[in-house]
Amino acid sequence: MGQKINPLGFRLGTTQNHHSFWFAQPKNYSEGLQEDKKIRNCIKNYIQKNRKKSSNRKIESDSSSEVITHIEIQKEIDTIHVIIHIGFPNLLKKKGAIEELEKDIQKEVNSVNQRLNIAIEKVQEPYRQPNILAEYIAFQLKNRVSFRKAMKKAIELTKKANIKGVKIKIAGRLGGKEIARAECIKKGRLPLQTIRAKIDYCCYPIRTIYGVLGVKIWIFIEEE
Repeated sequence: MGQKINPLGFRLGTTQNHHSFWFAQPKNYSEGLQEDKKIRNCIKNYIQKNRKKSSNRKIESDSSSEVITHIEIQKEIDTIHVIIHIGFPNLLKKKGAIEELEKDIQKEVNSVNQRLNIAIEKVQEPYRQPNILAEYIAFQLKNRVSFRKAMKKAIELTKKANIKGVKIKIAGRLGGKEIARAECIKKGRLPLQTIRAKIDYCCYPIRTIYGVLGVKIWIFIEEE
């Protein structure tokens, strides 16, 4: 049996960095982690709630718009800095969106003595991010597109980005079959055992009428 480990945690401190930057005493450390989780969940729920209200979009933009790649949280004595890295920040650019999001986070966190500062950063190469590719595949499958065709289209999108390899794996009741199975497609190199290789990874669940499908995406960006 092989010993499996998350590629991001395996490279933490070498090619991967932490997404939370703050210091706390040992007795207050668990409270800081719960606060970070509340902030991230509040932002993701806000995005999902407002995406359902929007309609009549193109397939390309709807499948990958407002997808959060990661959220950085930096805490100071009196300020909490939240940096949202997003693929296509169309929703958050609307007037009053940031103020509404700040109010929602303040209610969840209840930070009276700390000021909240939210910044939006657009990802320069969106199809270099596995989260955006996973959302694209999810949108295609929900629109009854064949899973093999959706995987091939996602790999074609990576041609626009400067990457060295990509691997996509889907598991579950593919095509509505009664017996679950896993399908995998790969292109280029993917040195998972090399720590200096910068590999991005995501695990994404897709809810369909036949059940939940699991999508895993590995992207080999570069080697240091």
